[in-house]
Amino acid sequence: MSFLNISNNIFSQKSDETFMTRPSKTSEKLINSIAEMVTPSKDVKENHSRVAHLTLEQLNFLDQIEKEAITNFVGVLDELEAALGMLRIGHHVGCKVLYLVHSKKTIHKYEDILGIKIRDLFDETGPNSYRSVGLGISEKFSNFWKFVSGDINPTRE
Repeated sequence: MSFLNISNNIFSQKSDETFMTRPSKTSEKLINSIAEMVTPSKDVKENHSRVAHLTLEQLNFLDQIEKEAITNFVGVLDELEAALGMLRIGHHVGCKVLYLVHSKKTIHKYEDILGIKIRDLFDETGPNSYRSVGLGISEKFSNFWKFVSGDINPTRE
């Protein structure tokens, strides 16, 4: 189902409180052109070829971090699980995507759980960073870190 079909379904539904009108053709074109620019590839072969290939040393280091985190963890299991997920996907997407997905507070909490600093462990981008719509949009701005922290508004400079 295309983005246009989804937006047509959304805007044509009636609700008890309000009735939403269908967007104009100009806004439909704008939405579709933006969607086409930032939609990641769904080509499985392309995605498979762009997986991070870690060395045996890197894999052993991740295993060591994981085992220590599990051994030392005291708290809500959901937080440990999420921190371990961040640890395992970080090499694939890079720390820029992680900072877009999680708040600074959450990143700090996961770093404490894992005993790491993600900027020290992961590259800024990984082989699958291109799949992040948020990163694609944020890179259009002059300063990624200011964008992530909210210091600049999402307008072209």
